Amino acid sequence: AFYESLGFCEDAVVSFGKRLIGDDETLYKILHEQDWERALADGVFRGCGIDLTDGFIHLSTKVQAVETARRYFASQDHLLLITLSAEKIVETIRWETSRENALFPHVYGDVPLSAVVAIDPLVLRDDGSHRFPASFS
Repeated sequence: AFYESLGFCEDAVVSFGKRLIGDDETLYKILHEQDWERALADGVFRGCGIDLTDGFIHLSTKVQAVETARRYFASQDHLLLITLSAEKIVETIRWETSRENALFPHVYGDVPLSAVVAIDPLVLRDDGSHRFPASFS
């Protein structure tokens, strides 16, 4: 309905979004362990930090996640990489221009815990960067 109000066919937008996501159809959220613990207690992920300020949940594609960690989470410990099934949240995703004019997936609504495919720690290295899990590469 949102995309149709802008003159786009929703099926075409969903198809375009799937091309942005890639073959594995997963999206990623980087967050602090305590934010994930809150989601588990609530039974749903409602966002955290800047998500709550902006009114949507910031996600990244696989291509975008490493740079997101570098820019916004450098030297921060106790982080998790939450892997999400895009298919389970496709109805609430809007692809919007963000840094460097790239399209990023933003979720308008809650993310059900059933959309979570994997939860992995982002290990902090001595240089302030993070080691992503082997399954990420």
